[in-house]
Parts: sequence; C-alpha cells; structure tokens
Amino acid sequence: MKKGMLKKIFAIATIGVMSLGLISCGGKKTDEPTDKLSQIKENGKLVVGLSADYAPYEFHIMNEEGKDEIVGFDIDIANEIAKDMGVELEIQDMNFENLVAGVSSGKIDLAISGMSPDDERRKSVDFSDIYYIAEHGFLVKAENKDKYKTFEDLKGQKVGAQMGAIQADIAEEKIPEVDLQLLSNVNDLVLSLKTGKIEALVVELPVAEMIVKNNPELVVGEEKATDAEGGSAVALQKEQQALLDLINTTIKRIKDEKLLDQFIVDATALAEKQVEN
Repeated sequence: MKKGMLKKIFAIATIGVMSLGLISCGGKKTDEPTDKLSQIKENGKLVVGLSADYAPYEFHIMNEEGKDEIVGFDIDIANEIAKDMGVELEIQDMNFENLVAGVSSGKIDLAISGMSPDDERRKSVDFSDIYYIAEHGFLVKAENKDKYKTFEDLKGQKVGAQMGAIQADIAEEKIPEVDLQLLSNVNDLVLSLKTGKIEALVVELPVAEMIVKNNPELVVGEEKATDAEGGSAVALQKEQQALLDLINTTIKRIKDEKLLDQFIVDATALAEKQVEN
C-alpha cells in the first residue's frame, strides 16, 4: 500500500476518534442543569447582589470581631431564600445601577436591594412578589425646613437621587424643572446635601429617617410620595419559573410568619447602634 494511502487511512481514523470524543462530551451536556435554580443548587451557593449604602435595607457595620460586615433586612430575606434552597449565601456589594445588568448577564443570581419593579427594569429581568412597601420623601438642611416643605417648593433646584433608583423618577415627576443630580452612592449624596452642592435628596422614608439620626443637621420634608411601582421586589433572570416560584414561596412564608417586621426592627437597631458608636 502506498504511503499516501496509509496517511489517508490514519487521518480518517483520527477524525473518527475525535468525533466519538465530541459525541461523548455532547452526551455529558444532557446531565448539566437546564435552569437557574438547578445551577444554584449544584454550585451550593446563592450569589445575591446589592448596594450596601442603604440602611436599614443593607449597610456596612463593624461586627463584634472587628470585621466589616454587611447587614440589613434585605440580607435577612436573602438568607431565608438561601436556606429554603439548601445552599450558602454569598453577597456581592455593587453599584445600584449595575444590579439589573448583573442579574441579566448571570454575574449574580439575584438582586435584593430595595428595588422597585418598574417597566424599564422588566425589559431585562423578572421580579418576585412585592416583599416591602415604603413611602418616599426628601431630605433638606434643617435650616431650610420652612423653605422646602413640599416637592413643589424645590422647583428648579438641584436635587439628588441615587443613580438607577426609582427616587430619580419621583424627583422628575414631583419637582417642576428639577436639576437632577445623580450619584451611585447614597452616602456621597448625603455629603453633597450637607455641603450645599444640592438642595434636597429624594430617598425612601426608612432610609431618610436613618440618615437624619446620623446627621441631625438634616430633616425630612413634610410631603411624602407613594411608590407607583408597588414597593420592593427580588430581581432574577427572565424565564426562570422554578426559581421565581421558590422565591415567592419564601416571601409568603416570611410574611405569614411575621418575620419581616422583626427583620426591620433588628436592622434598624443595628443601624442606630452604628450611629451611637
């Protein structure tokens, strides 16, 4: 047999072996998880993204061991979801405006960060049932409390809100000719208010109340606003029904067992303790 023919036979045989290998690899893929919930359970951990600058939802403390720790009632909710999945919880502290993209891309499994399920976000992610409803308000310097009592009073002023948050929409809807100033971090917005870079800061009322306790030179304005989107919900990847069902079951259990009220009380107490220290 000619050497050329031998080479052809060897090449054909090699291709055949490689093909079998590929078929074998392809067979393994059928055993891989096909949905997000299965992937989370297989990984043994639930990765939750949040923006830890929003007490009492989520915020940093120095724990009894002298280490930085993220706490808050959103963390408690995340822990309950992870417990019902039978996995460990991993927290990723991120800029708020990056959370939706993080969920959509799979960088994080869920976003639990006082997030309202508005129409724009629903284009990229799905949402759980509402787990908490809060009113919104605004902060001003105490010296301006009589000057800025309502949203209308802030007409044409520089007003801050967290980038990507529902409060930015509220400011635009409620304040005529508002000069909206957006920053990623609420603490930076508070500093802007204290230093006069902005005249007011629109935030959720529980957050506003915690900020005032830590900054007595600020006060909460008189007018309040309700959340047209219905409150806070958990964000997850689209078309993940099994995961959505589990999250909603956990949220229902938390409400039925009256756990959320206790979570909020505990988180508020921790935040107040941080102020005292």
